[in-house]
Amino acid sequence: MYEFSIQNMTCGHCAGTVEKAIKATDPTALAKVDLPTQTAKVETTVDPATIAAAIENAGYPNSFKSL
Repeated sequence: MYEFSIQNMTCGHCAGTVEKAIKATDPTALAKVDLPTQTAKVETTVDPATIAAAIENAGYPNSFKSL
C-alpha cells in the first residue's frame, strides 16, 4: 500500500482524473482518492514510481511513501 500526496487536486473532476490515471496503469489497483487531504491510497503490485509518473502525466505533481 502506498500513499500519494497529490498537488493541484482541487475538485471532483481532478480526483476522477487521478483515479483514471492510476487505473490506466494498474486496472486491478485498489485506489481511494481523498480530495480534502489531496492524497490517494493505492494498493498495487505495479512499481509506485510508474503510478506516480502516470499521475504526473495527468497534470498532478505528486510524491509517495510506503504505508
